[in-house]
Amino acid sequence: MDWSSKTVMVTGATAGIGAATALRFAEAGATLIITGRRKQRLETMADVLTSAGANEVYIHRFDIQKKEQIAAVVKNITADTLSVDVLVNNAGLSRNFSPMWEDNTDGWDDMIDTNIKGLLHMTRALLPGMIDKNSGHIINIGSIAGHEVYQNGAVYCATKHAVKAITASLRLDLFKTNIRVTSIDPGLVETEFSEVRFYGDKERAETVYKGFQPLTAADIAESVFWSASMPEHVTIAEMLVLPTDQASATMVYKK
Repeated sequence: MDWSSKTVMVTGATAGIGAATALRFAEAGATLIITGRRKQRLETMADVLTSAGANEVYIHRFDIQKKEQIAAVVKNITADTLSVDVLVNNAGLSRNFSPMWEDNTDGWDDMIDTNIKGLLHMTRALLPGMIDKNSGHIINIGSIAGHEVYQNGAVYCATKHAVKAITASLRLDLFKTNIRVTSIDPGLVETEFSEVRFYGDKERAETVYKGFQPLTAADIAESVFWSASMPEHVTIAEMLVLPTDQASATMVYKK
């Protein structure tokens, strides 16, 4: 595929899987639209992507939990005469690791508004353009938590089960179009994920990845890129990617 003629939008591109995914497409020469809430990180990331070979880089700072901000960003993209070929719905987070009755309910709102509603509103905003040209690819970053639940993760697991259902249903809605829909579902990936989950407790976050080799953000980025690079008659519907030391959501071999 000639990525120099393609535009890829990655949400939550300031760190982790989002940043690695943007970098992988930049290396292929694509035009990148990157989004996030941290302006300085976006600006730094834009420089990195340009140096890596991106055709062009556009940055949009906004809160994906705010649907009116999503609408404004998509309006700006249209004003720039950009047509998004691949949307990577990466922005997502987890909050806390507690039994439901002890959980911080503000964290529930964060997860639901980002992982589900943010993904929905972003997809809804960009799909009409893809339908008009009968071409495009929606790639959702799911999780093993969308395949099986685990203790102390009721709401996070629920949001990722929702992503799995939304992805499958959207593929049915887009039947008879040339628009592809994919879910990339990682197991344990060493990123800022656990630090965000534990509200900045780095020491606790580091214990999650000790004693085994977790996935890296680059591993998932390569999976996203590979799925997007398949011939147009091929859809990678769903990909579950685990570290070799992980057999299920809760079975991790720590040496």
